[in-house]
Amino acid sequence: MVVNMKGKSLISINDLTLEEINWIFDLCKELKEKQKKGIPHKLLEGKTLGMIFSKPSTRTRISFEVGIYQLGGTGLYFNQNDLQLKKSENISDTAKVLSRYLNGIMIRTFDHQDVLDLAAYSSIPVINGLTDLLHPCQVLTDLYTILERKDILKGLKLAYVGDGNNMANSLLHGCSKVGMNISIASPSGYKPDPEIIKNSENNAKLMGSKIEILDDPVDAVKNADIVYTDVWASMGQEKESEDRKIKFAAYQVNTELVKNAKDDYLFMHCLPAHRGDEVVNEVADSSNSVIFDEAENRLHVQKAIMALLM
Repeated sequence: MVVNMKGKSLISINDLTLEEINWIFDLCKELKEKQKKGIPHKLLEGKTLGMIFSKPSTRTRISFEVGIYQLGGTGLYFNQNDLQLKKSENISDTAKVLSRYLNGIMIRTFDHQDVLDLAAYSSIPVINGLTDLLHPCQVLTDLYTILERKDILKGLKLAYVGDGNNMANSLLHGCSKVGMNISIASPSGYKPDPEIIKNSENNAKLMGSKIEILDDPVDAVKNADIVYTDVWASMGQEKESEDRKIKFAAYQVNTELVKNAKDDYLFMHCLPAHRGDEVVNEVADSSNSVIFDEAENRLHVQKAIMALLM
């Protein structure tokens, strides 16, 4: 396995080359097969990952903690009260100290700048476990899950319906990097980040793929190979929940909407799902749904990321 990524941080999929994405996927496949067969793969024996959570999570914490353990290392969990991060100690000092103790840092937080600052001052790899702007580990997992099911990525069409949030932003980066077409349907005022759209359009030109930012979910889903959605109100937006339910009512992924996709479409959701809001049970639990494959693959993809970086 090529180890050219050793020592790098993973902040955004846009920072990765297509070759690096493929290295992650190749190692992921190898590690997943070994895990299923019970073959030890302690590539990070004796190494320690610090896991900083300003935002709580089910899948992120468990998948990273189990993953580093299966790789032979140790994971240390820190919530926002365990560190003096941005309180009585600035990020640069915290980063320098943690770099003396740990072999890698995973951070899941609100402000994307915190991850950039942590990486800038750390001498060890920093992995973005989620910010309000991006969710790269989830989207790398999504792309790997699609590859498992479809055997190809380039030329496929992914339709994302809903809030132009961190998932929409990272899907733009991810799809454009691997040559997938992506159509995003969101209400006015809830579109993806303009700078990320611009970056992704540049990637798409190089890969010969197409990006559409639309208003109508039917137009977005038409002939899609993958239909993707996410919650309408993310963590920290709870006060907007009722207002968003009204504005996003026409963006529910239901049985009528998915009729516009290809018959063998995959339904994807990063979870947790608010069933009855952004998606109905008939879609989430259908034979087209791969939401629990995605959840499982977080473990395998993140193990590959940690192994390559650490």
